[in-house]
Amino acid sequence: MISGSGSKFFEELGLYYIGPVDGHNIEDLVHIFENVKAMPAPGPILIHVVTEKGKGYPPAEAAADKMHGVVKFDPPSGQQFKQKSSTLTYTQYFAESLIKEAEIDNKIVAIHAAMGGGTGLNYFQKRFPDRCFDTGIAEQHAVTFAAGLAAEGLKPFCAIYSSFLQRGYDQVVHDVDLQKLPVRFAMDRAGLVGADGPTHCGAFDITYMACLPNMVVMAPSDETELMHMVATAASIDDRPSCFRFPRGNGIGSILPLNNKGTPLEIGKGRVLIEGSRVAILGYGSMVQQCLQAAQMLKTLDISVTVADARFCKPLDTGLIKLLAKEHEFLITVEEGSIGGFGSHVSQYLSISGILDTPLKWRAMTLPDRYIEHGSPQDQAEEAGLSSKHIAATILSLLERPKEALLFK
Repeated sequence: MISGSGSKFFEELGLYYIGPVDGHNIEDLVHIFENVKAMPAPGPILIHVVTEKGKGYPPAEAAADKMHGVVKFDPPSGQQFKQKSSTLTYTQYFAESLIKEAEIDNKIVAIHAAMGGGTGLNYFQKRFPDRCFDTGIAEQHAVTFAAGLAAEGLKPFCAIYSSFLQRGYDQVVHDVDLQKLPVRFAMDRAGLVGADGPTHCGAFDITYMACLPNMVVMAPSDETELMHMVATAASIDDRPSCFRFPRGNGIGSILPLNNKGTPLEIGKGRVLIEGSRVAILGYGSMVQQCLQAAQMLKTLDISVTVADARFCKPLDTGLIKLLAKEHEFLITVEEGSIGGFGSHVSQYLSISGILDTPLKWRAMTLPDRYIEHGSPQDQAEEAGLSSKHIAATILSLLERPKEALLFK
């Protein structure tokens, strides 16, 4: 078997190189694999296989940034049968809001790592072609590049999927947070992501961002709050900040005028429903499930307070103290891993001495395991984070387990 002309580089690395070979020629591939399997092992073997995305299917060949993963579609045209929605995706709301901010502040720039379409920054690029930067599939470079721009006085928004930002975490720590540079991280696909499965599930960003000393950590409960948090991040110029938002469409909340958000008071949450005895403190998109759970419990004459934390860091300790003082039970709910929002609340309750009182406290998080792909509803059920699970947890705390079975 003859290795290709590019073999010298790989041989110097101690690899036996074969290729490049046509990845679309199945007969050749089978022949090569059989020969490699039968030959005496010379050490590590590298087979260089070259393919083209969508080879043989024109709709996929013509769409460089689409059809990597698809729902049901029409084979002749490639048209995907996506469910129609009266609202835009959270990604689109983020992009529209960022464009509005950039129209009034020419220091705002956007950065992505080969994910212009996925992060919505393709819209930003059309509006501001000289202020949008694609670093390629290199999240580490995207973060450090954003840090450099921030050091020079620009206002970078670095838009990266929650699970992809893990690749650039060392740079987030040393190049951004340690130097207290005002880079704004927009973390798309936070929480469960349906058919994208465990590889794209944004389970860990609350935990890995909120442990950093200088980071402001936010999560919107709906698309309107997302727009306000884009404006909030744009206004923070003395430290880094981040906000997470889910995959999927908005809930249909009333949008701000001209899609221009208003900066929020840093570290302040809000009470959405005032009740008694039980308080639910939701973080991010889970606030919607908390509100649904409260409506379920209302049918059983159980009055529940629902609050939207908005911030994981800095915590609204005043709100937490008030909820703990005026209620017998306090529950936090988040679509993130152990060690996130609930852990920060628990730390405050502990050091403030509130846990020494009769308060009964629970934290609902994603389970300590990966959730396989499926519909968003099925994943929420498997994770134990549906509105029914929240309601059932409260009934169990109230020592009404039989009624809790109504929501199982």
